[in-house]
Amino acid sequence: MQTEREAVEIAVHSEPHGDGFGGRLNWLRAGVLGADDGIVSVAGIVVGVAAATTSSAAIVTAGVAGLAAGAVSMALGEYVSVSAQRDSERAVLAVERRELAEMPEQELAELAAIYQGKGLSPATAWKVAGELTENDAFTAHAEAELGIDPTELTNPWQAALSSALSFTLGALLPLLAIGSPPAVRIPLTVAAVLVALAATGAIGARLGGAPVWRATIRVLFGGALAMATTFLVGHLVGIAI
Repeated sequence: MQTEREAVEIAVHSEPHGDGFGGRLNWLRAGVLGADDGIVSVAGIVVGVAAATTSSAAIVTAGVAGLAAGAVSMALGEYVSVSAQRDSERAVLAVERRELAEMPEQELAELAAIYQGKGLSPATAWKVAGELTENDAFTAHAEAELGIDPTELTNPWQAALSSALSFTLGALLPLLAIGSPPAVRIPLTVAAVLVALAATGAIGARLGGAPVWRATIRVLFGGALAMATTFLVGHLVGIAI
């Protein structure tokens, strides 16, 4: 027979509580995807330029420019996106705080109804809601109603820096590989990129709980297609010029 204490623990732990382990996995998965983006983007640039010219200076310059532009673009995009999410979180939290101040009885009933919906008996649901409200009403309602921990709001600066760093780390691989002797620079770069993409695809799939082989093949196909396309374009432009 379930005791009241066990019921309280079930009710509390059934709600989101900050980022936690799942949140860290999401950040790690985002970092892997950012690195994958850096690998493909810069590999496409340097392979395309290498197909048009054998000038090491031109190839490296294009690669470095692509790395810088991509990292800045990723950081700005992530900052804007996460800032918008944070603003939305703050807005709904402000509404919740105001409702708690203006109609505490209705909010208590709403919280009890949430726990009843999770399977608790009416008496236990009201007891849980009452004890949580006495302890920290705002946090209890934010987590149960909104799925937000008010002490763990998303950080746009952290997201921007993480995105820029992961893109840069991924982009360094093709940039270093393309510095090989002219006779082997393209096949060596392609081989290195495909190995790296296979690794990032497998890691990303593992973190996301998706089938590893399917995700790996999908990433490899996308990377190979990107490099083949830029190689062909670079070769045709090089001939035309």
